[in-house]
Amino acid sequence: MTDFQAVADRVEIEALRGEFTDAVMMRDYDRAASLFTPGGALRMPNVPVELEGPEQIRAWGARVPEFVEFLVQTTHPGVIQLDGDTASGRAYMQEVLRTRDGHAEVNYAIYHDRYRRTAGGWKFTERVYEIRYVDTSPLAGSPPRPSGAAG
Repeated sequence: MTDFQAVADRVEIEALRGEFTDAVMMRDYDRAASLFTPGGALRMPNVPVELEGPEQIRAWGARVPEFVEFLVQTTHPGVIQLDGDTASGRAYMQEVLRTRDGHAEVNYAIYHDRYRRTAGGWKFTERVYEIRYVDTSPLAGSPPRPSGAAG
């Protein structure tokens, strides 16, 4: 790869994917929503959730703490295919979560992504979460207690 613009685009798109994971892990859904174009979509068919536009993403994220006790996502780099001011790609995920009603999951998944270059940098136009493996066995562990918490 000798085209410096292509290298820069790939770095920016990888940073976008990392920013999304960090926003979700930190429960900063305002930031997560800002990573999508105005008509951008976040689709999670297994949940099932279909969110169109930053406002729906932000509103759904505000509700997540009501039903998710904890969530840990690990994103692994995948392919990026550039096509001028648009691109597509995949990122590979491992996720551990437990909902407040006790449902637990360990899953391996793929984000199927579409991106667009905007005045504010690369943004998602669509992000579709496809689970490839799921284990719903009860989790043996739990989040650590804060220091000094009574047990």
